[in-house]
Amino acid sequence: MGYVFDPAAVLSGQYLDWFLWGIATTIALTAAAWLVGMTTGIILTLIRMAPFRPCEWFVALYVEYHRNVPLLVQIFVWYFGMPELLPDVLRDWVNSHNSEFVLATIALGLANGAYVSEDLRSGIQSIPSTQYEAARSIGFNYMQAMSWVVLPQAFRIVIPPLVNQTLLLFKNTSLAMAIGVAELTYRTREVDSYTFKTFEAFAVATIIYLAISFAIMALGSFADRKLKLEIR
Repeated sequence: MGYVFDPAAVLSGQYLDWFLWGIATTIALTAAAWLVGMTTGIILTLIRMAPFRPCEWFVALYVEYHRNVPLLVQIFVWYFGMPELLPDVLRDWVNSHNSEFVLATIALGLANGAYVSEDLRSGIQSIPSTQYEAARSIGFNYMQAMSWVVLPQAFRIVIPPLVNQTLLLFKNTSLAMAIGVAELTYRTREVDSYTFKTFEAFAVATIIYLAISFAIMALGSFADRKLKLEIR
């Protein structure tokens, strides 16, 4: 008798619960890392655009590190290396508060921030310099001019690349399984190990990843259209 495709075998009982927990962890990890990445990206952009050359060098070095070192290596550095550099009190706190999730969030978020900063910098460069000069002429300092005048306009321009970065971040959460974060890929391998239904388990995971990816793209497209309508 030939092979019978049976997705129900991996979508019942505790196996369904594992998938649901994996989805919840993946979404939580994506959201937390996105917040870290967006905050980091904005800070790096403000630093890089400051009229002080060493600031530009620092951000350029930061971006090149995260572009050229494999993300899995960055996760390992944070998980195995960084805790050893922390004071005992802080290290104990991290270890007692789901250290795998926390450190994966930091590693993914900081890496994502490097790419976000480049997208924002491109958006800022497309804004006429007269916008910045006009803000300064009415009394805004550098931070106020960037935060209230330039950055909001740049965000409207770079929504499509930022959506792409969000998608990349979402997919990269699967690398967190290497340090024991029980996200979707980790749970899928668990289901596979218990049921020996490899094709079914990973087919279900593939559909879930596609569904969430399409949802992210739809939200990004909605936000892009809404901002364009507001501009008009």
